[in-house]
Amino acid sequence: MDLDKLTRRALQGTEIAVLAVIAVATVVAILQEIVLMVRNLEVTLADLLLLFIFLEVLAMVGIYYKSGRLPVRLPLYIAIVALARYIIIDMKAMEFWQLMGAAVGILLITLAVLVLRYGHVRFPYVDEGGEGADHERADSSGR
Repeated sequence: MDLDKLTRRALQGTEIAVLAVIAVATVVAILQEIVLMVRNLEVTLADLLLLFIFLEVLAMVGIYYKSGRLPVRLPLYIAIVALARYIIIDMKAMEFWQLMGAAVGILLITLAVLVLRYGHVRFPYVDEGGEGADHERADSSGR
């Protein structure tokens, strides 16, 4: 086996190992959050949004494992939910400009998602594997 093949296999093995660590850590975090909700006998909107963030991370891991590609939009969705959660949790303690900054951040990320979606539809491209950019639409998140 030549050095190029060995290097490629080592990188693929490392990717799979790190993906497994991320998936296991995310599942552990989900279980910890569920235990916390049960212990407090309360489920808040912030708890639910945190669970959605964890689900998006798991979806990202699954898509990356299946396709070897990471859709750019998934981290953007996670950022939107994280900013919304930040606003919900800290709204009463936030100053006006902090609230506006988070809200404008959500707006800018949303515009970035729209630009990316428009670009994929309007200007499709062919990647190195010969597939079109539209393979991302068939991801499990349905976005």
